[in-house]
Amino acid sequence: MKFQEMFSPIQIGNMTVKNRFVVPPMGNNFANTDGTWSEQSKAYYAERAKGQFGLITIEATVVHDKAKGGPRKPCLYSDHSIESLRRITDACHAEGAKVSVQLQNAGPEGNAKNAGAPIQAATAIPSVCGKDMPVEVPTEEVYQLVKGYGQAARRAMEGGADAVEIHMAHGYLVNSFLSPRTNKRVDEFGGSFENRMRFPRLIIEEIRKEVGDRIAVLARINCSDEVAGGLDVHDSAAIAAYLEDCGLDALHVSRAVHIKDEYMWAPTAVHGGFSADLVSEIKRAVSIPVITVGRFTEPQFAELMIREGRADLVAFGRQSLADPHMPRKAQEEKLDDMIPCIACLQGCVANMYQGQPICCLTNPFLGHEENEFQKAETSKKVLVIGGGVGGLCAAFVAAERGHQVTLCEQTEKLGGNMRLAAYPPGKGDITNMVRSYIVRCEKAGVRILKNQEVTSEFIREQKPDAVIIATGAKTLILPIEGIEDPAIIHGSDLLDGKRTAGKKVLVVGGGMVGCEIAAFLGEQQHEVSIIEFRDKMGADMISEHRKFVMKDFDEYGIREIVNAKVCRFFRDGVEYETPDGIRKAERGYDSVILSMGFRNYNPFAEQLEELGCECYVIGDAVRARRALDATREAYEAAMNL
Repeated sequence: MKFQEMFSPIQIGNMTVKNRFVVPPMGNNFANTDGTWSEQSKAYYAERAKGQFGLITIEATVVHDKAKGGPRKPCLYSDHSIESLRRITDACHAEGAKVSVQLQNAGPEGNAKNAGAPIQAATAIPSVCGKDMPVEVPTEEVYQLVKGYGQAARRAMEGGADAVEIHMAHGYLVNSFLSPRTNKRVDEFGGSFENRMRFPRLIIEEIRKEVGDRIAVLARINCSDEVAGGLDVHDSAAIAAYLEDCGLDALHVSRAVHIKDEYMWAPTAVHGGFSADLVSEIKRAVSIPVITVGRFTEPQFAELMIREGRADLVAFGRQSLADPHMPRKAQEEKLDDMIPCIACLQGCVANMYQGQPICCLTNPFLGHEENEFQKAETSKKVLVIGGGVGGLCAAFVAAERGHQVTLCEQTEKLGGNMRLAAYPPGKGDITNMVRSYIVRCEKAGVRILKNQEVTSEFIREQKPDAVIIATGAKTLILPIEGIEDPAIIHGSDLLDGKRTAGKKVLVVGGGMVGCEIAAFLGEQQHEVSIIEFRDKMGADMISEHRKFVMKDFDEYGIREIVNAKVCRFFRDGVEYETPDGIRKAERGYDSVILSMGFRNYNPFAEQLEELGCECYVIGDAVRARRALDATREAYEAAMNL
């Protein structure tokens, strides 16, 4: 596909953006604790500008001194941060990108401890159980908050920004005024549509008063709040038209409030462009440019959105984390080189919430942009044992640094357990990651040996200078009677097509893998039951993923047995013990699937010193954990060579 529309320029106010690829605002926790942007912040944004994103949006930047939602949030409520912003804009401008700064007060989604003051909202309604109770903003103080947006916009302009984006989405302060679900005020800021729009209208007017037409003014809105009584797409279309009449230059259309954040940062099961129809409705309501966002990875559907006039620009959020050079690769027709976002949410969303610098499972370079990628001073002969994603990652990073790398995999296929993770419903994008790692290894010159068993003797024959052990994990076999009966099917063998299950199936183990195997079988119309020791299924899953797997459970009628300690396996079921010590039998199944976890596998654990070379053990070979740990440790090992 030719991406002619995606690489065409567009005018937003007085700003000309060279193409339609946008980096949306994403919290990254790279800022300094004093509210300034760090050198890592600069390097992070500059890398995406080098990758040919046309419009770079700086993450949510705090506009009021009592509204800081996290310790590493950048701030523009004083002139103190202007100089650090200028370093970012200069670096991005040098690559031909334009820069927008998102202006935010987190409102009811904030944190009183971090803010050093009570959080505020249109009305004293908490955003979710466990969050701080917000204070209703007094009428006179609303007008003061308006001035804060104007001053922040002025500072953004003085810092070299080409645009500002007012955050009016996701349940934050402005959105709490827009929605009748959260705005129960009876002053001039509550009640009618016109009154609920007064706060955003005054903000736009104040910003224009401070910056005029010298920079573009955008707003991020929800196409739908996705909660009963909140804004739906019809409300949002009217809001969009109203904001255009207020003098807005463009709209950035997102989706949902945080209690429905599966529609904000959609997990793997959600298709790219899943909000397209809603965004199209917003586009019909306005004549100003509209930016769409929502799980976009590869640019094919983005191109169609622009061709069809359903949007004007496309934001690639987590994809810009996974591969900041995706636009350049699309332009050069090298998309086979693209590292995809698999929407795992492990390193980005999880770290953002914890106040930690974000990282990425598929892109271990994220967070290290400040440290220039260094070629090795001496080229070493490196042997990587294991062809899962940890081994593949270590291999291509080492090879790209100039080492001579051989990777050995004892089976005929690369990808390890991560390849099998792509089989359950909605997880197919994981295959893209595995394939991209293989391509990167091949292009870096890695010598790949498949069906190659590695022994200590083999290692000595190869005479490597360094060995990276990435042998992964195997199915956990607990000391339970009957568990080693050959009739018991290991989950990995089922996914890999080595074993087949009968019609009526019992899955033993209700962690993430067991739940996904149950959904995999349910989709194929097996009659599935699943038994778990803990009190709920998928207790180890990220909540956004779990919501979709539980929907599969409902759709496929998967029967759940919880609080059950399995104490004996039979060919047709199990015996288990309840918390009160009662033993029960669960039998009559055609197949029993074992999925009680994994254990590390490192056949060289006792021989590391004998190998006589530099050794690293990474990923599940250390301890069975997440793929994020494997790629992070792979990167670290390869950089230490």
